[in-house]
Amino acid sequence: MEYEVMEFDVLIVGAGPAGLSAACRIKQLNEELSVCVVEKGSEVGAHILSGAVVDPKALNELFPEWKEQGAPLVTEAKTDEIVLLKSETKSVTIPNFAAPKTMHNHGCYIASVGNLARWLAERAEELGVEVFPGFPAAEVLYNEEGGVKGVLTGAMGVGENGEEKDTYVPGMALEAKFTLFSEGCRGHLGKALINKFDLAAGKDPQHYGLGIKELWDIEPERHQEGLVIHGSGWPLSDGTSGGFFLYHAENNQVVVGLIVDLNYSNPWVSPFDEFQRLKHHPKLAQYLEGGKRVSYGARAIAKGGFNCLPEMSFDGGLLIGCDAGTLNFSRIKGVHTAMKSGMLAAESLVEAIAAGNVKAESFNDQYKNSWLYDELYSSRNFGPALHKFGPILGGAFNTLDQNIFGGRIPVTLHDTHADHEQLRKAGECTKIEYPKPDGKLSFDKLSSVFISNTAHEEDQPCHLQLLDDGLPTSVNIPEYAEPAQRYCPAGVYEVLEDEGEPRLQINGANCLHCKTCDIKDPLQNIRWVTPEGAGGPNYPNM
Repeated sequence: MEYEVMEFDVLIVGAGPAGLSAACRIKQLNEELSVCVVEKGSEVGAHILSGAVVDPKALNELFPEWKEQGAPLVTEAKTDEIVLLKSETKSVTIPNFAAPKTMHNHGCYIASVGNLARWLAERAEELGVEVFPGFPAAEVLYNEEGGVKGVLTGAMGVGENGEEKDTYVPGMALEAKFTLFSEGCRGHLGKALINKFDLAAGKDPQHYGLGIKELWDIEPERHQEGLVIHGSGWPLSDGTSGGFFLYHAENNQVVVGLIVDLNYSNPWVSPFDEFQRLKHHPKLAQYLEGGKRVSYGARAIAKGGFNCLPEMSFDGGLLIGCDAGTLNFSRIKGVHTAMKSGMLAAESLVEAIAAGNVKAESFNDQYKNSWLYDELYSSRNFGPALHKFGPILGGAFNTLDQNIFGGRIPVTLHDTHADHEQLRKAGECTKIEYPKPDGKLSFDKLSSVFISNTAHEEDQPCHLQLLDDGLPTSVNIPEYAEPAQRYCPAGVYEVLEDEGEPRLQINGANCLHCKTCDIKDPLQNIRWVTPEGAGGPNYPNM
């Protein structure tokens, strides 16, 4: 099929902090280069969800005058609390000296990463970058030599039956000398590129967590602007690990969330319901009671870190940000590292274009000589220690490693088991009965999806594809009690009965694009692909 072609010097897939930082840096270095950013969300920031406490380290380098330019980092992190929840009513606060120093947040800002992306997009457009929201990159285009030459955007107006509707608009071929892939965690094109070019050879498998977040307006007398709380423990049990956060932002708002490691083994675990239980603990309820929940969302995070990073450079392009997995899990921060990876990519590809090269040859050296490499290397043991030794012994190891050895302890721990391989059979595990939501602190999935402003064109092919339609009924339902209906935080997957026989129902219109199903399905039978442009959540201030 022939497609309309648009050509650029650099094409960037994904308008997040990594992609937009790369776009800005390219234009700062060579304003003559044509740069295009495509974004699948309805607007820049619509699909971006993160905690977040932001380290401005990379922003200081990219835009030294960011405060004067109105960047949306206004609430400084003033007070750190690190908490272990011992039971549904008890907790203990860990002294700061006894916690890894990477958990300290002095000099950082409580912020909406979606709003930061919107601000970066404005700066990019001022520099001459073309930014196109509502255009999902559906597949990678390759040249005759096998290198990347661009992407094909998704067609619009295709019915659920695969036939063209009256509104049909074909995809467009966007070609470039270099394409940067910054789709975020578990990007579907990044996943394909890692497989095609064997970029993860010799690396530990990537590890993931599911982050679930809510934004609350709380009573002014309960608000402590700048307070940053991190914690772990209850309600997670039976080997399920993770941690929670509660940040006091400006305007009497708090962000509260739970990250559940996706290496859990009990298929009865529901991360969404664990989060709803969590908010009833007195440590969190003391702030939330009497408040109003105003937004909800969920997103997987790539938390494997240094040991899991694939080769980021290949002919015609680079993987950057969370598409590669640059998040520093020891700090629970990925914005500054994503931005820096994009800036390094920009610097190396500007050199490559000037030299007429098809690969950004200098990227690896620039990366290895950067603070990004040093920061990720020094935190390489953080996740594996928690997985191997648990939160108490693993936490003690990490405190020793970070506070005494500065991340240079002479041993490197590895976690070589992929998350989806950890799930046990349902009959081997204790079934979990979750309490009903009270509508005040805890809520159901559908009302939560409603306030995420999620919308998809109903009459379109399902973007959650089963590689084998028979596996849910032959394996997942009888052996694992179909875990998708619990690990999905949006009610996309349901088990229904047809004439007494169970079947898997996929409600694609609910999808938050979190990517958990693509990660956690025990048979790796679910493939997430892009839906029609502008579909998905529309997060405000998240």
